[in-house]
Amino acid sequence: MRKALDIFRALADPTRLRIFALLRAMELSVGELAQVLGQSQPRVSRHVKILCDAGVAERRKEGSWVFLGLGDPACVGPLLAAVDAWYESEAGDPWEVADIARLAAVRADRAIAAERYFAARAEDWDAIRSLHVAESEVEAAILRALGDGPLGRLVDIGTGTGRMIELLGGQASNALGIDRSPEMLRLARAKLASAGQDRVELRQGDMYALPVPSGSADSVVLHQVLHYAQQPAAAVNEAARLLAPGGRLLIVDFAPHDREELRAQDAHARLGFADEQLAGWFKAAGLVEEEGLQLQGGELTVKLWLARRPA
Repeated sequence: MRKALDIFRALADPTRLRIFALLRAMELSVGELAQVLGQSQPRVSRHVKILCDAGVAERRKEGSWVFLGLGDPACVGPLLAAVDAWYESEAGDPWEVADIARLAAVRADRAIAAERYFAARAEDWDAIRSLHVAESEVEAAILRALGDGPLGRLVDIGTGTGRMIELLGGQASNALGIDRSPEMLRLARAKLASAGQDRVELRQGDMYALPVPSGSADSVVLHQVLHYAQQPAAAVNEAARLLAPGGRLLIVDFAPHDREELRAQDAHARLGFADEQLAGWFKAAGLVEEEGLQLQGGELTVKLWLARRPA
């Protein structure tokens, strides 16, 4: 009973109910909420604390930023159903209309920031991409490797700008992107929001200690991430930990190469991987390797390694 009282007290305030509706649309920082609501950040922070204490919302720290999202689905689900039922009987709320318009402005700000970031770094990215087959070919190979069936619960480790979620999210029941960089996560939010994928969950985390329960994923992807790992075997083992029985791990990276300059220029810790290395790491992690793919067409060969957790 106490929990129910806390929840209803938290949502009894009009501003907090507006915050609840906004977080349903997308994760937002306190500053972005203040922008949408037209209120000061200290005032919004007080409202957010009440919602978080009641379990209706939750905070997620990313570097110096704090993002807010909805709380535990077991708590929030019945509330959303009730809100939907009540709102169906009402005409358009003027506050709701204004909030939606301001939320569009937040999305636009994120998109502009993302465009500036990409523009500043386009030359570096193009230089790396020119060394291997076109990204469109790599993505087509990823789709072939995973097939056109449902992917279930998808986790993209080192999500970067969220491209793998954008590519595979339609086949997943839900998608989680994890990256160590707060800047990359902010770019991913902007990109996925522009693609109409606002409900994707994004978290800051380290590839060696992922903030995800064991056995909670059906599909895990490491796309061009492993060559940044100082301990790639540990990263593969941690990715495998997430897999439920029958779940699959897809790793996309380079075959062994001798482009030593990539270490200094682009922070590559490893110059590609041999099939025998991946096979050993899969076996150590309790996975069964499946047939992979190789894409040649440049100085760097892109390879796809696929493994499954036995059912």
